Amino acid sequence: MTPRHERGNQPDWSFQLMALTYKLRDARLSRQAFLDETGIKPCSTVLDYGCGPGSYVARVARMVGEKGHVYALDRHPLALKAVADAALRAHVSNVTTILSDRDTGLPSNSIDVVLLYDIYHGLLSPRSILRELFRVLKPSGTLSSHDHHMKGDALRDAIESSELFALVQTGVHTMSFNPIRR
Repeated sequence: MTPRHERGNQPDWSFQLMALTYKLRDARLSRQAFLDETGIKPCSTVLDYGCGPGSYVARVARMVGEKGHVYALDRHPLALKAVADAALRAHVSNVTTILSDRDTGLPSNSIDVVLLYDIYHGLLSPRSILRELFRVLKPSGTLSSHDHHMKGDALRDAIESSELFALVQTGVHTMSFNPIRR
């Protein structure tokens, strides 16, 4: 997603340029290394929040298998088209796209893993988004986060300051948080 993604629409040309840079990035550093740190298992339900052009979606769809499901949420229609095209090319049918800049529309306690990658720095209302992610995560669920625009300590502090999530693991590429249920 574009920084400040909740403020107006990203022009199509800008999204297409971003998608191209992500393809170059993905050729240099496999996204699988990030996913290996998430704990995604077969039959899991995963939400890729701010999925962009879908760098993770096909891999996650294969990881969860036919009995699992992947929701890919983004505010840009071209992102969802790119995800749908990627799912078609990968021959996976367990992907649903969601057009939104905040609310998922998913039932409470329905998601095993949320991917929150490379968008936290641009959120205008991070607390409201963290509340939505907390709502949809199962009590045993995991929020996997990474943002190359923020130092690890800053991202950890920002997420933990919501008082909704606690850090449980720091990997090479990602941080994993569990929801704090009171």
